[in-house]
Amino acid sequence: MTQPSVDEAYLAKRQLRKGTAGWMLLAGLGVSYVISGDFAGWNFGIAEAGWGGFAIAACLMALMYLALVLSLAEMSAAIPAAGGGYSFARQAMGPAGGYLTGLAVLIEYALAPAAIVIFIGAAVESLLGINGPLVYLIFYALFIGIHLAGVGEALKVMMVISGLAVFAILATAVALIGDFDATNLFDIAPTDAAGASTFMPFGWYGVWAALPFGMWLFLAVEGVPLAAEEAKDPARDMPKGIIGAMLFLLFTALLVVVLLAGAAGAEMIGQSGVPLVDALNAAGNPTLATVVNVLGLAGLIASFFSIIYGYSRLVFALSRAGYLPKALSLTSGRKVPYLALIVPGVFGFLVSLSGEGDLMLGMAVVGATISYALMALSHILLRVKQPDLPRPYKTPGGVVTSGIALVLSLVALTGVYAFDPRAFNYTIVLFIVGAAYFFLYSKHHLVAKTAEEEFALVVASPEDLEGSDSDPAVTTAKL
Repeated sequence: MTQPSVDEAYLAKRQLRKGTAGWMLLAGLGVSYVISGDFAGWNFGIAEAGWGGFAIAACLMALMYLALVLSLAEMSAAIPAAGGGYSFARQAMGPAGGYLTGLAVLIEYALAPAAIVIFIGAAVESLLGINGPLVYLIFYALFIGIHLAGVGEALKVMMVISGLAVFAILATAVALIGDFDATNLFDIAPTDAAGASTFMPFGWYGVWAALPFGMWLFLAVEGVPLAAEEAKDPARDMPKGIIGAMLFLLFTALLVVVLLAGAAGAEMIGQSGVPLVDALNAAGNPTLATVVNVLGLAGLIASFFSIIYGYSRLVFALSRAGYLPKALSLTSGRKVPYLALIVPGVFGFLVSLSGEGDLMLGMAVVGATISYALMALSHILLRVKQPDLPRPYKTPGGVVTSGIALVLSLVALTGVYAFDPRAFNYTIVLFIVGAAYFFLYSKHHLVAKTAEEEFALVVASPEDLEGSDSDPAVTTAKL
C-alpha cells in the first residue's frame, strides 16, 4: 500500500508551541514526573530485601537511570522530537523498532496516572473522607483541563506543585537528621535465604525482587525528551534539563532511603503506607508530620499532572507519524494536542475504576524496562550506524554507558517477574496486542516513509506551514 504524502494542511493542524520551555522548566518536568515516588512505594523494597538489600537494588537502579539519562541527553539534543524514545528508536531501528519502543513507553505512561489517581483518592480520603470514581474523575478532568489551556501555563502550575512536594521532603530530612541511628537500618532479623545476613536479611533473592521498588525512586524521568519540540534551545536545554533532574532525584532518593529508616527503623518503614509521615511521628514531630501528609498529596498530583503531559506528547508524535489514528495528533489554537490529552485520559479513568493500583504500577514498570532496553540499544546503534550525526552533547563513556543501561534494564525486567508475575504476564499480552495492531494495520499507513523524512516533518517551521497558499507538493518536496 502506498504511504500517504505529507502536505501543508496536514502539518499545519499538528504543530506544538515551540520555545516554551527552558532548561529549568525541563528539569522541573523531570523532577515532577518522579517526585511522588519519594513519598511512598519505594519503601516496600525494604520489606522485600531489608535495608541493605534494598540499598543495593536502589544503587543498581540509580546506575541504570543515570546511564540511560546520559544516553538520552545525547539523543534528545541530536533528534529533538516530541516522541522522545520512540523518535530515537525510529531513527536507529526503523518504523517497527520505533513503534515497539513507543508502545512500551505508552503502556508505562497510560497506566501510571491511573495507578497514581487511585493513590490520590486514598490521600483525599484520609484528609476529607471521600474517595472513589468521583474523586478520580475530578482529578482527571481538572488537570487535563489545565493542560488544554496551553503548555506554558501547564508547566508553570506543575513547577509550583512540585516545589511544594520538594519542600516537604527537604523539611522531613532536616527534622530527622538529629534522630538518625545507623543501628535502626538493620533491625530486621536475617532469614535462612541464600546469602542472608544482617545487612541483607532476605538474601540475594530479596535484592532481585526489590529492583522494581528501586526504580520507583526514578521512574519516568526518561520522559523529559517528550518536551523536546517545545524547548527553547533543544540542543542546549535538553541535556541540561534531563541531567539536572536526575542529579536532583539522586539527592532526594539518598535523603529518604537513609534518613527515614535511620530515624524510625527499617522494619517499620518497610511496612508503612506513608513513610515520611510515620518517620516524623516516630521521631516526635507530629505537627510537621501533618503538614507533610498534606504536601504528600502535592507530590502525587505533581507526578499525575506531568505524566498526563508526557503521554499526550507521545500519543501526538505516534499519531502524527501514522502509527496511531491520525486524529489524535490534531492541535488546538493554543498548539495543544487536545485529543491526545483526552482519549488516553478517558482510558486511564476507566482503568482506575478497577482499584488495582499496585497491579497497574507493576505493569507500568514492565513497560518502562522494555522501553529502557530499546532506548539504550538505539543509542548504541546510532553511534555505530550514524557516527556523523551532529551531536551537540555526547554521552560520557559512549556505548559503554548505554550498554550498562541496556544490561541493567533487562535485569530489572526480570525483577518485576520475581515480584509480581501477574503484572509481567498481563503487560506482555498487552504489548503483543499493540504490536499486532502495527504489523497488521498501521505500518501500511505511516505518514513519513523514512526516519529522515519524519525528522524533517518535526523541524519544519510553523511559519512555512500556516497560512500558506503554495502548492502542497512543494512542502512535500522540502521534506
